Amino acid sequence: QVQLVESGGGSVQPGGSLRLSCAASGFPFSSVGMSWYRQAPGKQRELVASITSASGTTNYADSVKGRFTISRDNAKNAVYLQMNSLKPEDTAVYYCNRRPGYQYTYWGQGTQVRVSS
Repeated sequence: QVQLVESGGGSVQPGGSLRLSCAASGFPFSSVGMSWYRQAPGKQRELVASITSASGTTNYADSVKGRFTISRDNAKNAVYLQMNSLKPEDTAVYYCNRRPGYQYTYWGQGTQVRVSS
């Protein structure tokens, strides 16, 4: 069955960096576009970044453009999110899943990111 395991979150000061990882299994990972999403307390889940399956074309939410980088390693069935210049408003639980419109109903446990001084 589908499994998505996120890791790499933590607590950092504003301006700091984190690298999130997502280990995927149970589906043809190399054939599907993948995305990172986040959900802050009291807010709806939102799309952060997406990457296509073949060409690796990326797209970002305006709020993270220029600071975050999504990448993938199809040999490892993994997708990553490098987060630089973190801001307090980036505080959220981060999840990986397929790109919008194709998400699995299953969601992993997510990984918590906290940015504060």
